[in-house]
Amino acid sequence: MDIEKIFHMKGGIGNNSYANNSHLQRKASDMVKHITMEAIEKVYLSTGAPTSFGIADLGCSSGPNTLSIIKEIIQAVQSLSSDHLRQSPEFRVYLNDLPTNDFNSIFKALPDFCRELQNEGENQNPSGFFIGAYPGSFYKRLFPSNSLHFVHSSYSLHWLSRVPEGVRDEFGKPVNRGTIYISERSPKSIVEAYVNQFRRDFWEFLRKRGEEVVSGGRMVLILLGRDGADHVDRGNSFMWHLLARAFAILVSQGEVKEEKLDSYDVNFYAANKEEIEEEVRREGSFGLERIEKFELEKKVRMKNNGDESYGKEVAKSVRAIQESMISHHFGDSILDSLFLNYGNILDEEMAKQEIRPISFVIVLTKL
Repeated sequence: MDIEKIFHMKGGIGNNSYANNSHLQRKASDMVKHITMEAIEKVYLSTGAPTSFGIADLGCSSGPNTLSIIKEIIQAVQSLSSDHLRQSPEFRVYLNDLPTNDFNSIFKALPDFCRELQNEGENQNPSGFFIGAYPGSFYKRLFPSNSLHFVHSSYSLHWLSRVPEGVRDEFGKPVNRGTIYISERSPKSIVEAYVNQFRRDFWEFLRKRGEEVVSGGRMVLILLGRDGADHVDRGNSFMWHLLARAFAILVSQGEVKEEKLDSYDVNFYAANKEEIEEEVRREGSFGLERIEKFELEKKVRMKNNGDESYGKEVAKSVRAIQESMISHHFGDSILDSLFLNYGNILDEEMAKQEIRPISFVIVLTKL
């Protein structure tokens, strides 16, 4: 399937929308906000307090998260300008996601956003604020050369540009049968296919941003990952294992054909620290200033909405992300029963033993 044409977060503001089911991502971003703010300060000082400041949010999706982050970045730069007795720069904001993303919901919120920015900012008369949507894959060139001072990407870079080619054999038959990601039953060729796809994609991402980010500019990247060399753990890979189990229930009930499940694989990869470091070194456009592993504390993760269980909350979050891909392959009639099963399985597993998906925050400096 053509990921660029199909994959998108659930738009709008409905019950299953990404806008209403992305608070876990926001909590994680808040946990590493101090790292983002520190990187902003270094950018401002190392690039000579620019009069025009370029910001990109890659994988911005829809909903409140992206504008909240943009506002924090702008206010941080305004504060730094004031501290150094400089006029606040104009801000060029580039919002990027795949073409089917619901950009309209972001722009509908802009009037209120601009009013809040002016009322809350250090400078009541900002020099200028210019914002635009740049649809397309961030594994390709998106922006003019040397136009960006700061790049932010939150929970996007674990999504690959495509499902790896190696998930099918030379006859076009599925190799990774009975599951949808790397699992204990996956042959070695599946692991190699995912590793190679990640290496190609991350290298391309760094190379394209290397042309767009000014010298001394920074990127702060937040993405899901894994500990150590083992691809099968009780973290992010286990979440996909549980979703495969939810699919298997539908297969047993006759709602999904087994061969249809066998032919479905996700465009996801949880890299470890060493893999990330190696690709940064191999590509060479950026210096790795910082890489830290973190996870949402249990007490944070368990603060769910109303009386909803943690499993059902996570199931709604995953649905908001995966609905476009699943409905394209299986049809949308299975969505409600699939994610009901998934939420129940998550709650059962959490009662047995905690699931601990980890994330990385990475700070890269343009050389």
